[in-house]
Amino acid sequence: MLVSGIEILKHAQKNSYGVGAFNVNNMEITQAAINAAEELNAPVILQVTQGAIQYAGIDYISKIVKLAAKKASVPVTLHLDHGTDFDIIMQCLRHGFTSVMIDGSKYPLEENIARTKKVVEI
Repeated sequence: MLVSGIEILKHAQKNSYGVGAFNVNNMEITQAAINAAEELNAPVILQVTQGAIQYAGIDYISKIVKLAAKKASVPVTLHLDHGTDFDIIMQCLRHGFTSVMIDGSKYPLEENIARTKKVVEI
């Protein structure tokens, strides 16, 4: 089942366990991560990078992960890892990502904070 990153992390914090987060670029890696999570009966964060989006395309990668999550017996988060491009972050949200991480580390602190606030507001 597809759930928010907050939901998975709050449950993990409350119950004192860690959650695996794995970068997925295609169907096979997605299936392997889900299979391992199911074997362990553990929630999992499936991360997609901007590079994976360029490789697979936002439509394909989001649908692959969302279908796998729908069939999974454990909670799954679809997460954008280290998003540096505002437009890609917005595309991810529109395509059903349940978590995004904006990486503004290349900007001065004040600009980093302003960019992060803008994404959080959305």
